[in-house]
Amino acid sequence: MIRKGMKLYSILFGVCPKCHQESMYVNKNPYVLSEVIKMKETCSHCKTKYEIEPSFFYGSMYVSYGVGIAFAVAAFIISYNILESNLTIAFIAIVATLIGFAPIIMRLSRNIWINIFMSYDKNLVKEK
Repeated sequence: MIRKGMKLYSILFGVCPKCHQESMYVNKNPYVLSEVIKMKETCSHCKTKYEIEPSFFYGSMYVSYGVGIAFAVAAFIISYNILESNLTIAFIAIVATLIGFAPIIMRLSRNIWINIFMSYDKNLVKEK
């Protein structure tokens, strides 16, 4: 369903937005907190430079706000409506969700931000 060549593939898996051949991050695991936002400078496959300009990823903070709100709303709906908890427990669920998923939210917002400015190019995909 989600395959290489789709923006959603690059966003969810954190791969190069131009060729979809390798991860943009030094460590694929977002829960290694010392390396959560460490990115490679360029793609070794297609030589795409990830940081288009200095401080490029500051814009991903705006995306992060929206992604965080989506996670918080999902936590509220699950805890309050589906599990039928009270508002205090729902608030605790929201806070726990935002803390627990913070590394994923951070990476997801960076992936969305870079995919706004770059698109997949099938001509860059070469068989090795």
